[in-house]
Formats: sequence, structure tokens, C-alpha cells
Amino acid sequence: MNTKFERLWETKNKNDEWWSSFITAPLAILLNYVVVDLKFLTPNILTILSFAVSCLAAILILIGTYPAVIIAAIFIHLGHIFDCMDGQMARYRGLSSTFGSYFDKVTDQIKVFILWGAFAYTAYQRTQNILVIFLAFIGVSFYYLRGYVKYVALYLNTSKATSQQPQNISIPAGPGSGMAINLKWLLREQPKFFDFDEGVFIFLLSFGLIFDQMVAILWIFAIGQVYYGIYRSWQRGSRIYYGKNEVLLKPIKK
Repeated sequence: MNTKFERLWETKNKNDEWWSSFITAPLAILLNYVVVDLKFLTPNILTILSFAVSCLAAILILIGTYPAVIIAAIFIHLGHIFDCMDGQMARYRGLSSTFGSYFDKVTDQIKVFILWGAFAYTAYQRTQNILVIFLAFIGVSFYYLRGYVKYVALYLNTSKATSQQPQNISIPAGPGSGMAINLKWLLREQPKFFDFDEGVFIFLLSFGLIFDQMVAILWIFAIGQVYYGIYRSWQRGSRIYYGKNEVLLKPIKK
């Protein structure tokens, strides 16, 4: 058997799910056989191509015509083939990196939302059944929950050693702390509203229900999560890229 092909086959992810294992990963190996030695083509470029093709597929799904959705199905597979190729190429060349793995996983998560969101919207347009939107929302939410609990467990296990280190103790605000301390605390807390974390969700949900501003609140919620999702991904990615290992375990906001 061809030595190059054998080396590429060894780069195949052994934990692939059945469709990847039998269809897209072998096709990725065949394509990599042709392009893996092209120096201008890097694993990160393949990751970008995978993301771009998936975005095109989502647009075609939204167009909704039969030819468009057929092409979208082809593009979805092409995007996944590129997604398999980037890891295979990195392992073949010995270029696997923490940042490359991070970049790949972040774009994968965005693709899940984009594709299922487009799929649900088109299904709703065809059926006028709001249930399909809830089904997509439930599916994507619990898919993300799987990853979230995995990395929460990882964080808790790896941060045990640092939990015993002495912490800086600040003077708490409250009764008896003096007006200056309380005022400083009040000013320091206000920007947290724009973090859109769980505590702020309680306020937003209640405000929207009481004042019948549910659509406005949904817009605020969506825009806030898109912004902070992108910002936190960039923040953690830059720490990985620049090798700031000493701060990776610090509990920055989600």
C-alpha cells in the first residue's frame, strides 16, 4: 500500500461518529492525498474554508427552493470534509497546536447554530408550525450543554491546586462600611449589567414580562450573547495563542 496513504489513514480520528468514520473522513483523506503537501494550504485555512462553506450552505437553506437545499446538502458535506481535513493535515505534518484545535472547535460550535437555525427557520416557513423553532432551540441548547458540563468538570478538576492559594480580600460593601466604600462598590457593579450573565437574565425576563416588551428583550438577549460569545472566544483564544498558560485557569466571565 502507498506509504503516503498509510500515513494519512493513521491521522484519521479514531473516535469519529459513524457518518464521519465511513463517509466524510475517508473522502477527506482522499482529498488530502492530493493537497496535503501544498505548503500554502494550512490546517487553519481549511478550518476557515469549512466555516465559509457551511455559511453558504445556511444561506442556501434560507433561500429554500428545492435546487438550493440540494446544493446546501452538498455544501454541508463539503464543509464537514474540510473540517476533517484540517486535523488530518495538522497530524500528518506534525503541526498540531492548541490554538488550531481551539479555533476548530469554536467554529464548529458556531456552525451548529447557523445550520440548525437556518434549518428550523425554513421548516417554519414551510409548515407555519412554531414547534419546529422550539425543537431546534432545545436541540442546540442541550448540545451546547454537553460541551459546557464537560469543560466545567475539566476546569474544576484542574483548578483544585490553585484553590488553596491565598486570595486577595477586599473590604465588603454594606451597612457599616461607610459611604465612600458603598459608592465605589455601586459604581464598580454597574458595568456588570452589560455582561448579560445569569443574574441579569432574571431582570431582563421579568422586565419583558411585566412591561410586555418580550420582543425587545429577545433582541437585547440575542445581541448581547452574540457579542460576548465572540468576545470571550477571542479572549480565551488569544490567551492560548500567546501562551498565557498562567491565566487560562482564572475564572474569567463566561
